[in-house]
Amino acid sequence: MELIIASHNVHKIREFRAILKKMGNFDLLSLIDFPQYAPLPETGTTFEENAILKAEHVAKALGKWAIADDSGLVVPALQNAPGVFSRRYAGENATDKDNRKKLLHEMSSLQDAHRQAYFECWIAIASPQGVIKTAKGISEGVITEKERGSFGFGYDALFLKHEYGKTFAEIDEATKNRISHRRKALDKLQPTLESILAQHALSH
Repeated sequence: MELIIASHNVHKIREFRAILKKMGNFDLLSLIDFPQYAPLPETGTTFEENAILKAEHVAKALGKWAIADDSGLVVPALQNAPGVFSRRYAGENATDKDNRKKLLHEMSSLQDAHRQAYFECWIAIASPQGVIKTAKGISEGVITEKERGSFGFGYDALFLKHEYGKTFAEIDEATKNRISHRRKALDKLQPTLESILAQHALSH
């Protein structure tokens, strides 16, 4: 059955595809396949609200099942910034590098325990009738004092994963896909995805 990954972000789409293809026989599409679709502005105040907004809008507008995530970096010592503004932390048209630079600047006086951070990811699954299920995944670590590694995207080069002693940008893609916040949220959604597939098979 067709399932739309509600994103234009090629890194995110690739991670979703790698994980979802192990979870069932989905025909995976993304918003890149629907150039006529105009995304909604992300007006939610939480990751969960934004994930629901995206999934519902895509599913209704395109008349297909959709899966959407909203995720970002949370630094408790910065009053939980960048949070839902992770993608536009340094401004509306900021690049990943601009955002990393701002984060390092904001944290320049913080040491040790004050550099703790976590990635939070909420994923929502929706049919054209509305949202079916949401789930949360968290990945904990610390923010390094300079960028490390060339893999990944977003804040990965600054996020040192506990237990690994490496940033997400130093960990190969296959390993990251096993331990990421997105993976943890998708694991929780696996029973729902399997039941959607089973119902689809019965009705076709």
